[in-house]
Amino acid sequence: MAMHQQNKGNTGAAAMESAKQTAGKAGEAAKDAASNMASNVAGKVSDAGAYIAHKAEDATSAVGGEMKSLAGTLRDRGPHDGMLGNASSAVANTLESYGRELEEHGLSGMADDITNTIRRHPVPAILIGIGLGFCLARMMSK
Repeated sequence: MAMHQQNKGNTGAAAMESAKQTAGKAGEAAKDAASNMASNVAGKVSDAGAYIAHKAEDATSAVGGEMKSLAGTLRDRGPHDGMLGNASSAVANTLESYGRELEEHGLSGMADDITNTIRRHPVPAILIGIGLGFCLARMMSK
């Protein structure tokens, strides 16, 4: 009977060890599955971000082209003489310049230009920021 009890003890210990191993393997498989899923989700999010950035750059380039087109239309149909002629010419030149900039450099180029302008002229940039903040606050309070 003692031997029978000993065999039961060994069988129980073996079953317990087998259960631990199985649980360990299941845990590792779950970790691997979760890791793979997280990696896949991160990859999809990264792909979506790249797609959105690409579309934004495309849209910016299209806006640049439209600005240049508008500048040409303004030159063709706008006044050519006098003060209005000078003003329409200046507006057309500005539109064409910014349109070209948008087409060539996109949003990142604009961000770099703004950053450089703020670095060159920090005090006016701060004052403009304060003024815009004041205007937004007034608009929101109404």
